[in-house]
Amino acid sequence: MRYHEMRQEDIEKTINTDFTNGLGEEEVEKKRKQFGFNELQEAEKQSALLLFFSQFKDFMVIVLLAATLISGLLGEYIDAIAIIAIVLINGFLGFFQERKAEKSLNALKELSAPQVNVLRNGGWTKVPSKEIVPGDIVKFSSGDRIGADVRLITVNNLEIEESALTGESVPVAKRTGEIQGENVNLGDLENMAFMGTMVTRGNGIGVVTATGMGTAMGKIADMIQTAETMVTPLQRRLEQLGKILITVALVLTALVVGIGVIQGHDMYTMFLAGVSLAVAAIPEGLPAIVTVALSLGVQRMIRRNAIVRKLPAVETLGCASVICSDKTGTLTQNKMTVTHLWSGGNTWTVSGTGYDPEGSFYQREERVSPASAKSLNQLLTFGLLCNNAKIRVKDEEYVLDGDPTEGALLVAALKAGMQREALLGKFTIEKEFPFDSTRKMMSIVVKDSEGKRFIVTKGAPDVLVDISESILWNEKLQYRTKEFTEKVQEAIHDLASNALRTIAIAYAPWTSSVLPKNEEEAEKGLTLIGLQGMIDPPRPEVKQAVKECRQAGIKTVMITGDHVVTAKAIARDLGILRTQDKVLEGSALNSMEVSDLEEVVESVSVFARVSPEHKLKIVKALQNRGHVVAMTGDGVNDAPAIKAADIGVAMGITGTDVAKEASSLVLLDDNFATIKSAINEGRNIYENIRKFIRYLLASNVGEILVMLFAMILALPLPLVPIQILWVNLVTDGLPAMALGLDKPEEDVMKRNPRHPKEGVFARGLGWKVVSRGFLIGLSTLAAFILAYKQHPDHLAYAQTVAFATLVMAQLIHVFDCRSEKSVFARNPFGNMYLVWAVISSLLLMVLVIYLPGLQPIFHTVPIELKDWLLIAGMSSVPTFLLAGSFFAGKKR
Repeated sequence: MRYHEMRQEDIEKTINTDFTNGLGEEEVEKKRKQFGFNELQEAEKQSALLLFFSQFKDFMVIVLLAATLISGLLGEYIDAIAIIAIVLINGFLGFFQERKAEKSLNALKELSAPQVNVLRNGGWTKVPSKEIVPGDIVKFSSGDRIGADVRLITVNNLEIEESALTGESVPVAKRTGEIQGENVNLGDLENMAFMGTMVTRGNGIGVVTATGMGTAMGKIADMIQTAETMVTPLQRRLEQLGKILITVALVLTALVVGIGVIQGHDMYTMFLAGVSLAVAAIPEGLPAIVTVALSLGVQRMIRRNAIVRKLPAVETLGCASVICSDKTGTLTQNKMTVTHLWSGGNTWTVSGTGYDPEGSFYQREERVSPASAKSLNQLLTFGLLCNNAKIRVKDEEYVLDGDPTEGALLVAALKAGMQREALLGKFTIEKEFPFDSTRKMMSIVVKDSEGKRFIVTKGAPDVLVDISESILWNEKLQYRTKEFTEKVQEAIHDLASNALRTIAIAYAPWTSSVLPKNEEEAEKGLTLIGLQGMIDPPRPEVKQAVKECRQAGIKTVMITGDHVVTAKAIARDLGILRTQDKVLEGSALNSMEVSDLEEVVESVSVFARVSPEHKLKIVKALQNRGHVVAMTGDGVNDAPAIKAADIGVAMGITGTDVAKEASSLVLLDDNFATIKSAINEGRNIYENIRKFIRYLLASNVGEILVMLFAMILALPLPLVPIQILWVNLVTDGLPAMALGLDKPEEDVMKRNPRHPKEGVFARGLGWKVVSRGFLIGLSTLAAFILAYKQHPDHLAYAQTVAFATLVMAQLIHVFDCRSEKSVFARNPFGNMYLVWAVISSLLLMVLVIYLPGLQPIFHTVPIELKDWLLIAGMSSVPTFLLAGSFFAGKKR
C-alpha cells in the first residue's frame, strides 16, 4: 500500500481503524492473527552439528585428512595426531566464526522500541513494541525510538533522525500532507516514520501501517538473510591448489606402484613407497601456515586501526578493484560546519572543520576580524542566540548535544570568540517559537540591556526572503526591491551550487510592551541580515587516500542517500567524480534491473538518493562485471550490501551493530584512509602467501623427483618417509612462516589489482615451482649417488647426505622466494625473522644428524666433514644456477 499518497480519511477506512479511539482488543487480536507479532523473523538456521561438520567440506581439509590417513598407514601416529589437531582447530575456528557472524538479526532487533504509547479503546496506554499491529494509533516525542512504520496524522515540530536507514546526515522535518510520485525515495517520505529511527525534536501521532517483516527495517533484515556470502579469492585458490595436490598424489602413487611391479618388486613394498611419495606431494603444514600468516596480518591490521572479523578478508582486500563507500561519516566527518557567510553583497569564508571552535574568517583571502564587520558580527550573534545546541568536551573531543544545523551556527560563533553564556548576560530570551516544518522557521523574542525588544528569526532562505520587508545592504537598511531580491536569490544559488545547506537569519524590532501571542504575529516586518552556508565536510585525509587507491588501480564509488548536488560537490572535491564520470540517482535505479545497471555501472562514480535495495543492486552489478567489491558503511541501510560484497567494511565509531555484524572488517577510526592501509596489507599478505606456496611446493617437487628418479633408475630410496615428514612439517615450516612476515615490496600499491579468477600458479609461479623443484631434486639425487658410491655398504650414510642436501637446498632457495626476480633482488637481511628461521632449521637438522637419541628415529648417521663440502656445493646449485641465468638475461 502506498500510504504516503493517501488522504488521512482514506487511510482510516483502508486500514480499518479509528483515529479518535484507536483499536479495540478484539480488533487487535484479529489483526495479530493476520499480521503476527511486530518482530523481525529469523530465517531457518542450520543446526549447530551440521554447521560444525560443514567446516570439513573444504578441499584443503580433505588434503589434510588424506595426509592423516597416509601418516597412519606408515605407522607415524604422532604426525597423524598432529594433523588431526590442526584439522579440528581450523574446524572449531570456522564454526565459532560463522555462529558469531549471524548475529545481525539480534542487532536489528535491538533497534526496535521496547515500549510504545498506543491508543486503545479511547485511552492511551504503554504496550511492548512487539504487541502493536497495523491500525494502532501511536504517539512519540523527542528521544523516542519509532516502533513500527507509521503514517503521520499530527506533528508538532517533529524531526526524526533517519541516517541509519537512509544515509542522510541531517534529521528530517516531518509533515502530514500527502506525497505524490511514482519513484519516491525513502528519504523523501516526510509524512512517514520508520521502525528503528529516532525522534530528535518535537512530537507526533501516527497510524501504524506496517509491522515486523513488512516494515522498511524488516525488508533490510530479509535482505541480510538472503544476501549471498561470497567465496573469497584466497578460498578459491586454496581449493584449486588442494585439487591439484590430491591429483598429483594419486597419480604418483599409481605410477610408482606400476613401475615397481614391472621391475619385479612386491606389491606391498611398492605401495608403501608410493605412499611415501604421496606424503612428499602433500605440504601438510600449508593450511596451518596460511592461517598463521593471516592471523599475523590481523595483528598488523589492528595496529593500523582495523579489526578483521573474518580471516580470509585480509587477503581479499588486496585484490579489491572497487570500493563502494557511503558518504556520511565515512568520506565526510558527519559534523555540519559553516564554511561561508553572506550579508549585503559581502561573502566571508570560515576555516576549520567539525565542532572544534578553532577557525578564522576571510574575505577575498584576507583574514578579517568579525568584530570589525557589523553585519558579519550581527549574523553570527543572532545565529548564536536563536539556538538550543550545546558543545561539550568528551574524551578530549568536542561533541554536539542538539541539532546538527544549530551546532554548525553555534561553532561558527565560537570561532569568532563569542560565548552564549556571555551573550545571555546582555540579552534575555523572553519567548521562543520552535521550528515548525510547515513554516520552516524558528523565532525568539529578545530583550537587550537597554530594555529594547526585538525578534530574531532563522529558517529556510526561500521562505524568509519572501516574508522580509527589508534587507541589510552594506550596513544600511534597504527596502526589499526586485533588484535586491534577485541579488539575494543569486547568493542563495551560489551557495547551493557549492552543495552548501543555507540558513537565513533576520530580525525585527518589537515595540509593543505585550509579547507576541503566536508565530504569525511575531514574524512580520523582518529585515534579512544574511545567510550562513554549511556542509558536512570531507575528512581531510580521504582525498590522498582516494588518489593512492586510483594509482593502485582501485576505483572509489560514492553511494549515498543524500541529495545529488551535495554528493556531486563532495565527490568532486575528493577526486572521486571526474569530468568523464556519471552520476546516477535512486529514481533512475528504481526502473533498472541488475543487467541494465551492468551496462552503465563502469562509468558511474556517484550514486545519490539511493535506498538499501539500490546498494545491493549496485554491488551485484559490479560483481557481475568481474570486480572484487569492498562495500563500506555505518548504517542499518548498508548492512545487506556489506554482507553481499566480497568484503564488507563497517565503521567502528559511528557504525551500527547491524553493520558491524554483517561486515568482514571494522575500522576503529571510521577513516576511509585506513582502508587504503588495509589494502596495502592485504596485497602484501597475498604476495607472502604466494611466496611460501612457491617455497613449499618447490621443496615438495624436489622430494618427489628424488624418489621418482631413484625408482626409475632402480636405486634404493634416497629418503625414508619420516625424513620427508620432518622436512615438510619442521624444516619447511619455520622459514615458510617467516616468509609470511616479509615486508611489502616498494611498488605494491602501484600495481593493478590481480584478477579475482587468477590461478594460484599465475605470473610464472608454476614454472618457478617446477624448475626450482627439478633442480633441488636433481642436486639431492646427485649427492645421494655420489655418497652411495663412496659407501656402497652403508645406505643410511647416503640417505643422510641426501637428507642434508635437500634441507640445505630448500633453506637457500627460501631467499630466492622473497622476490619475483632473483635471489639478489632483495637484501637477504631485510627479513630477520627469515634469517633466524633458517638458522633454527639448520640447527635442528644438525641435531637430527648428530644427536644419538634422534638417529634411530630419523635413520641418520654422522656425516664426515668432506661430505659437508659436497652438500654445500650441491645445495647451492638450484638457486645460484638460475640466478646466474637471470643476470645473463639482463646483460643481453
